[in-house]
Amino acid sequence: MKNLFAFAALAVAALTTHAETVGDVSTTFRWIGANNKIVVDVFDDPKVNGVSCYLSHAKTGGVKGSLGLAEDTADASVACRQVGPIAFIGTFPPEEEVFSERSSFLFKHVRVVRMADKKRNTLVYLVYSDRVIEGSPKNSVTAVPVPANQPLPVK
Repeated sequence: MKNLFAFAALAVAALTTHAETVGDVSTTFRWIGANNKIVVDVFDDPKVNGVSCYLSHAKTGGVKGSLGLAEDTADASVACRQVGPIAFIGTFPPEEEVFSERSSFLFKHVRVVRMADKKRNTLVYLVYSDRVIEGSPKNSVTAVPVPANQPLPVK
C-alpha cells in the first residue's frame, strides 16, 4: 500500500509544471523579514515544446511573508514566447491550466491557462488569481502564433 501511495504521489508531481526563478526586485523595504518584491519566473508549456512563459508576480515580505503565511496581491503578468521549434505533445483541450502557484497559505492561487485560437492558429495564455470566496479581475494575456503548416492539435 505504501508503494502505491508513493507511486501516485510521484505521478502527480511529474504532471505539475514547475517554474524557475529568473530574478526579483525589491519594491518595499521591511525592517523585519524579507522585503516585498516582484519575482520573475519562467516555465515551459508542458504540452508544447518550444514555448516558454515568463510570469511576474508580487511576493509579500515581512514576518508573515518570510513564514509563508502572507497573502500576495493579485498583481501578475505573463509573456509567452517561442524559444525553439514548436512541437506538440499529444492533443489538448481548447482551454487548459498549464501552471498554478499558491499565493496565500491556503486559499489563493496564481494560475496560467492556455487557450487555443484555432481560427488564427495561435496559442493564447491568460494569467489570473483566484480565491475560494472571491477572486480578482486583474489579469494579463499573451499570444504565441504557430506556423500555418502546424495546425493546433485540439481535442
